[in-house]
Amino acid sequence: MKEKLQSLLLQAKNEIISAKALKELEELRIKYLGKKGEVTLVLKNMKDLSQEERPLVGKIANEIREQIETLLESVTEDKKKLEVENQLEKESIDVTMPSKGTVRGHKHPINVALDEAIEIFLGMGFKIAEGPEVETVYHNFDALNAPIDHPSRSLSDTFYITEDLLLRTQTSPIQVRTMKSQKPPIKIIAPGRCFRNDEIDATHSPMFHQIEGLVIDKNITMADLKGTLDMFAKRLFGSQTKTKFRPHYFPFTEPSGEVDVSCFKCGGEGCRFCKGSGWIEILGCGMVHPNVLEECGIDSKEYNGFAFGMGLDRVTMLKYEIDDIRVLFENDIRFIKQF
Repeated sequence: MKEKLQSLLLQAKNEIISAKALKELEELRIKYLGKKGEVTLVLKNMKDLSQEERPLVGKIANEIREQIETLLESVTEDKKKLEVENQLEKESIDVTMPSKGTVRGHKHPINVALDEAIEIFLGMGFKIAEGPEVETVYHNFDALNAPIDHPSRSLSDTFYITEDLLLRTQTSPIQVRTMKSQKPPIKIIAPGRCFRNDEIDATHSPMFHQIEGLVIDKNITMADLKGTLDMFAKRLFGSQTKTKFRPHYFPFTEPSGEVDVSCFKCGGEGCRFCKGSGWIEILGCGMVHPNVLEECGIDSKEYNGFAFGMGLDRVTMLKYEIDDIRVLFENDIRFIKQF
């Protein structure tokens, strides 16, 4: 038995030293030291030995087991170091080589125009207000004095979720929520995304951006509205810009108007960009209708105000001479990097 154990030790040493990979070492550990390994079987067969032989053989077997374990650990550690060195050598990086170029993020042109518009209005004392994109019919239409048969309420124009919920068609509901939650004076702008059931073409998209404004206080006049929008146009399009107000109809304002700016391409002389008129329409506006004020709990005899709204996508297209709204939503980095 003693000779057999010595022979087993010699065999194990030769195989362990000759092993070329960690997987082979693990297989050898199982072969010699596992539950059914060679050394384990010897220890199990000790029951067949005499009482005098058992202590001696047991001692030798344990010593051999320890020697094999120690050798396995040593060789395994060496193999691990060698494999790491080989891997580092194969995956070495030449730090003197130029690095790969990284693409930096860039502001979208709509955000560039929005930031500029916000800065202009903040400079005039406005605050920013926000509201939910999923709105109630009440906030989107009823509170804004829109008649029940108004075309914008139809399924062909508006995305309804339920009979009482819809995707807001304008950011005007933010004005309603502000008037209901705050007491005058109020001076806010309400930027955000809006949704209408439009076919996609060069000038229309079912998702678009708006920025609206609201001022409520005592003794507000149409002159305040005209002065505010004239200042905005000059700051956005240039100091030489002129504004023109035309009568219009909106259910939530009275009187109402649309605002044109002189063409910044031709200076108002007439060109292809302004279709020869010398003017470009940019927004709608008017004095807040008394019905809207009363609905929001504001005394229309004591307070009045004005409101305005513009399509931010249209302003962006005009400012940067973009002729197709679809490119604003295609996320082509080659287009976005131009701004």
